[in-house]
Amino acid sequence: MVLRVKPDGASRLIQSVNAVAEVTLDMSRYPFDRQQLDLVFEVLDAAPDEVVLRTPSEVTHAPELDRKIPQWTVTEITQRIRTGFAPYIRGGGVSSTLVVSVHVERKSFYIRRLIVLPLVVIVMLSFCVFWMDRSSLGDRISVSFIGILTGVTYQLILSDSLPRISYFTLMHGFLNLSFVTMCATVVINLIVGAMDKHGMYEAGDRLDRRCRWLFPLLYVSGNLLLVTIALF
Repeated sequence: MVLRVKPDGASRLIQSVNAVAEVTLDMSRYPFDRQQLDLVFEVLDAAPDEVVLRTPSEVTHAPELDRKIPQWTVTEITQRIRTGFAPYIRGGGVSSTLVVSVHVERKSFYIRRLIVLPLVVIVMLSFCVFWMDRSSLGDRISVSFIGILTGVTYQLILSDSLPRISYFTLMHGFLNLSFVTMCATVVINLIVGAMDKHGMYEAGDRLDRRCRWLFPLLYVSGNLLLVTIALF
């Protein structure tokens, strides 16, 4: 700790502070979320005419912080002075407060590699049931249920990565859309199987041909819509 006091009373304190801080994060855009972490400094029990905080004249830049925050990238560090009501000051009043804002952006490649890309491939492969023989209903159902169980497994993996939040995130939307899409293939399999049982072979083949392009189109469009709503 270093304290320098000039003859006119201006003081400069240099001190190393080690602390653990907690903040409520907005995870609705996870894993493409950006957060603003505010560090608030003020001198307790000091009226604004006694202590006035000022931001340093030099530009704050600390690229080394990027290596100290796993899965995050520090994009900007800003400083500002604000005044606010301070009931602890004698007689009540306002206090001079320094706010250091650290703007961070999550590194999403880990989640994209671990969950997004593998699950997209699995969902696309589950659409192969529309190319399978309509009479092999058991095999088609087996393929669809393997995809559904895989989707449930990825939901469990995500639950270990996210805090216990009550609202919907972009990743939840992606997982639920993938799960519902694979469940819908089971419904189509049952419909095609019923058509085959009643001798409606042409109708069953026609439904399969439509689903071959309709399901991938709806799945990709749904994910693009989720990203658009979340990010824009």
